[in-house]
Amino acid sequence: MSDDEVRVVWRKFDGGLHWRHPMTRLGEDEFGVWLGAPAGTVYRRGEPGRETAVVAVEDDRVLLIPRDDWWTAEFQADPARLDAYCDVATPASWPHPGEVTMVDLDLDVCRVRDDMSVYVDDEDEFADHQVRYGYPADVVERAEAASAWLTVALRDGVEPFGSRYRTWLDRLAAVTGAEDRRPA
Repeated sequence: MSDDEVRVVWRKFDGGLHWRHPMTRLGEDEFGVWLGAPAGTVYRRGEPGRETAVVAVEDDRVLLIPRDDWWTAEFQADPARLDAYCDVATPASWPHPGEVTMVDLDLDVCRVRDDMSVYVDDEDEFADHQVRYGYPADVVERAEAASAWLTVALRDGVEPFGSRYRTWLDRLAAVTGAEDRRPA
């Protein structure tokens, strides 16, 4: 693994492995650490050897890992249906520079590219997992607060959800040569 490669590891509240995939460290700014994955990057769901899904992404994407917030934001390049997909999650942990880990708290706040509408997904899963995993009250409160804040921030285009992420998608394209694959 090169110095700029980062393994992104998503777990569930019980510690079970949820998703994992490689990304490239693109840099940092006042919003956090930005990672990128070109089209074709493989995302794996579940334990090694017992994966329940293996998906090669169809679009370039960048992932913002904020320093202490209860969410991450993945921004997808055109022509993806969503331009932003935010996971409500525990603040990121960096066991070492080549790995970042978060606990997925089920709620996802998404923005649709065509009409810029925003919606919250997996509220039913969040309710089920509060019981199944025994989410403490403070975790439920922080997750709900993060979901509410993300909904407004995405709808209003508050940075980094306005245009900042496009700079990082452009950087990813330059690093991976994806700019040569984009339509004219």
